[in-house]
Order: sequence, then structure tokens, then C-alpha cells
Amino acid sequence: MKYGLTIPSDGSLDFLSLGALIHRFDPGIIPFRKATECQIHVSGGEFNCAANLSDCFRMNTGIATAMVDYPIGDLIAERVRAMGVKPFYKHFKHNGVNGPNMAAVYSDRGLGVRAPVVFYNRANEAGGMLKPGDFDWKAIFGAGVRWFHSGGIFAALSETTGQLIAEGMQAAKAAGAVTSFDLNYRAKLWNIWGGHERALSVISGIVKHVDVLVGNEEDLQMGLGVPGPEVASKSKLDPSAFFGMIDKVIAKHPNVKIVATTLREVHATNRHGWSAVAWIDGKSYVAPTAELDVYDRVGGGDGFASGLFYSLMTGEEPEQAVKIGWAHGALITTFPGDTTMATLDQVKALAKGGSARIQR
Repeated sequence: MKYGLTIPSDGSLDFLSLGALIHRFDPGIIPFRKATECQIHVSGGEFNCAANLSDCFRMNTGIATAMVDYPIGDLIAERVRAMGVKPFYKHFKHNGVNGPNMAAVYSDRGLGVRAPVVFYNRANEAGGMLKPGDFDWKAIFGAGVRWFHSGGIFAALSETTGQLIAEGMQAAKAAGAVTSFDLNYRAKLWNIWGGHERALSVISGIVKHVDVLVGNEEDLQMGLGVPGPEVASKSKLDPSAFFGMIDKVIAKHPNVKIVATTLREVHATNRHGWSAVAWIDGKSYVAPTAELDVYDRVGGGDGFASGLFYSLMTGEEPEQAVKIGWAHGALITTFPGDTTMATLDQVKALAKGGSARIQR
């Protein structure tokens, strides 16, 4: 046992996510009200981790999710294949008019003093229709899965998605897999159908099956109902507010062995201070602080989580695991889109203190 976890040494899948796939329209620095063209990125908090672990870290990964049989679904499925992620789809037929749909996210990157803007169209979303019983967990986990992951955005989509996550977590634990959950608290999503009190109830039912939590101070407060520290942090990069909450988190959820998050100080849209912290089996770890020139900030947190998960599954020392997660998350902010374009060599070089000198 290392990190307080018993991580299976092998399996047909190193990592399996459960979540919703989305496509994100990105007009770059042009606000949508003036946009004439967009890039399309395939994303989803849970998928991002599976894609990153496959593409950069060369692990065998999968995703259990909804897929709609229409051209947008075909586009998304092609990107899933391109990232090397094995899909376990619950298929839905589009009626040609109003769905079911693959969710759309719209976001411009902002620039300088102009902040990025994100809004959704998740109407009649197939992902929100997923429910317990939709996946044959016995068959999936029977083939061997080392790590199972889901998140708070998927939990917030409907009354049934949180139940499905809990079902998947229980199956994962019964099969001996490590479980992780990214709190990713989004008030807009919860307010559509349940509100904060319902969120606390749903998330509590999931987290009792979780080994590894990802979430910042706000996530811990809003998603778990854990009160924050009495003394406010002086800086977004100050880890004391995060570490000040850990005892309360563990008292409430003693099954949790690791809690981790990124720290980000936004100086301007394209200039961020960046660090990361983790509490691993009773000890605290803090990554270095870097000043990032940000191209696209979306996906940095998932980049950190996937680098951390890779490091834990490959037996890195805790301090190095946090650095690798920190380095990968930093690199993702230099690429367009939500998923990685980094190589493992680049990640390890930055984690060791590498620079942006030209590589010849």
C-alpha cells in the first residue's frame, strides 16, 4: 500500500471515466456577439482526464458515456477515437428536431483585461438522461480496471446522473479499483433542478465511496458543506486556506486518502500565477509557483488531475506526483482546446525545472 491506497498493478484499462461528452465552440479572442467562425473542441471534465492519460501518458483508458447517433455525435466519437479512449456508449437516437442532443458549450478566450466568457446549451442533453442500469459494470470491471473517475459537473446534470455515479463507484470498489471524484461545483447546473441542498445530498452519497478528491476551497465548501478557515487566504496562491480545511474534510469523509487542487492567481486573462497542492495520506505537498502565459485556460485543472493520477498509478513519490500534475496542467494552458497536446518528455522536463528555451 502506498499513499494510503491499494492500486491494482494491472488491468485491461488503467483508467475509466464516467461522464458526459460535450463539444465546445471557440471563436478565439472574438466575443460570440461578433464571431464569424469557431473551432470545435471535444471535451467534458471526465473525458479530459481519460484523453490526457491516453494521449500524453500512454495509458489504456476508457469512458462510459452517452452518444447520440447524428452528425454531431459522429464528430465527437471521431475525436474520442483520435485520443485513443475506448468508449462504452449508451446510444440515443436523434429525432431530427430537438434531440436528444450532445451538449454544446460556448466560450471565447478573452484577452488582457477582458475575461473569458463561458455559457451552455445543455437542453435535452443525452448525458443527463443516463441512469442506473445503463452500463454493465460487472462486465466492464470484470475485464480489470485500475482506476475509476467521475465528477461534479456530470452529477449536476439530472436527478439520475448522481445515482449512476454512486452505482459506478460501488461497482469499482467491489472490483478493487481506486476511485476519484472531481467536485467541480457549478451552481448554475445544480440550480436548474436541485439547488445547493440537493447538491450536498447527492455529492455526499458519492464521496462515501471515493478514495481521491479533487477540488479547491470553494468546491470543498459548496460541494461537501465543509466550512472554510476563519482566516481568509491572503493570496489565491496561498495554500493555507486549502490545508486549513482538510481536517474537516477527513473527519466528514474518513475514507478519503488524497485531496488535491490547483492554485491560480489571475493577473490578467493571459497571465496567471500557477501552483498546486495535495494532501496525501496525512502529509501536505506544494508544487512550485510559475507565471504562465495562457493561450486557453480551459482544461488546466483536468490536466493537473490526470498528471497526478498517472504519477500515483506509476508509483512516483508524492512530491514528484504533484509536480508532474502541476507541469502537465501548466502545459495544457499553452494549447488550444481542453485536452493535451503535450508529450511526457515535455511534462517531465518542466516538472524538473525546465525552461522554454528552444529544443533543437
